[in-house]
Amino acid sequence: MTRPLTPRQQNVYDFIVKTMNELGYPPTRAEISRALGFKSANAAEEHLRALERKGVIRVIRGTSRGIRLPVQEAEPAAAGEASNDEPSQGLPIIGEVAAGSPILAAEHIDRYCPLPPEYFTPRADYLLRVRGLSMKDVGILEGDLLAVHRTDRIRDGQIVVARLEEEVTVKRFHRQGHHVRLEAENPDFAAIEIDLRHEALEIEGIGVGVIRGGNGQALA
Repeated sequence: MTRPLTPRQQNVYDFIVKTMNELGYPPTRAEISRALGFKSANAAEEHLRALERKGVIRVIRGTSRGIRLPVQEAEPAAAGEASNDEPSQGLPIIGEVAAGSPILAAEHIDRYCPLPPEYFTPRADYLLRVRGLSMKDVGILEGDLLAVHRTDRIRDGQIVVARLEEEVTVKRFHRQGHHVRLEAENPDFAAIEIDLRHEALEIEGIGVGVIRGGNGQALA
């Protein structure tokens, strides 16, 4: 039987779950420390190791956001969802996207990355090669690979892959009524304002991690 969590461990666990539910990705050690008033990231690391020993999280070493919830990882199989179509090849890397065609069309796939979909939480469905510097202030740079989880369930403040007519873009999502604001994370780029009553917007998914420069160094 799993040992019960201490009150402090429960606080850390609750913050991890809250962050993943609201933003779609886990917090860093520094973010945990700031939120819970720890003096250093080392204190957060100690609590993470204790949570891992008790089996309520899984920690992937060498990544700033390498925290996984075993319950969430088991959900696709439990719900009977289809697995990745190319399990032996890994995640498809999407390059240029032709106007009006599905983002996962065969002609858009440059190659495959050997990372498993479950490396990211929620699991990734594909990697999108980033063009431009509009999201540089959150560490998404030109040439990076953005791991994307396909979903139309979007929460305010999440980083999304959005299709606007003939363009696919990565931005932070905000919505108020019929109005959507897609914000860049770079002061040199203006936000995109959309009135859903007159303009079409399709969400292709949410960003769940970054592979720096497409070289296989994942920042999940």
